[in-house]
Amino acid sequence: MNVIDSSGLLAIATRLQRLSDQFRKEGTLIYKAHGIDFEPKWFPVIYTLYRKPGLSVVEVAAEIGYAHPSTILLLKELEKAKLIKSKKDKHDERKRLLLLTEKGQHLVAEMQPVWNAMTAAIEELTSTPNKLMKAIEEVEAKFEEKSFLARTRARLKE
Repeated sequence: MNVIDSSGLLAIATRLQRLSDQFRKEGTLIYKAHGIDFEPKWFPVIYTLYRKPGLSVVEVAAEIGYAHPSTILLLKELEKAKLIKSKKDKHDERKRLLLLTEKGQHLVAEMQPVWNAMTAAIEELTSTPNKLMKAIEEVEAKFEEKSFLARTRARLKE
């Protein structure tokens, strides 16, 4: 067992990042194996706009749970790849509404069977006695109640 693995909870962020990196790396390989030119980091925006077309930049950021600057970077990449486009909101000229382009819509249709297979594979990987997704949801709910920062500060005052 390496140092990080043996450090227990102290390395949780590192271990979650490592797991996330593994999913992304293999996700890229899955897409490439099926002739799909797609970066896994684009998934939250593409999937959100597929499910909820016509959102503003702020709404997309809220939906995916990313900071505004991170969302903007993803949107720029997706616009450059011609997968999304924007149009002005009819009610508020300052607001840009984001949509999948025809190329983006075609890509989503092409990815549907791959997403279904990936979902089944992820179900196999996460169907453990401890139910990873349930645990993640529980931890996220606890973060909503009280942050990691606040909890740590409280412990340091003890």
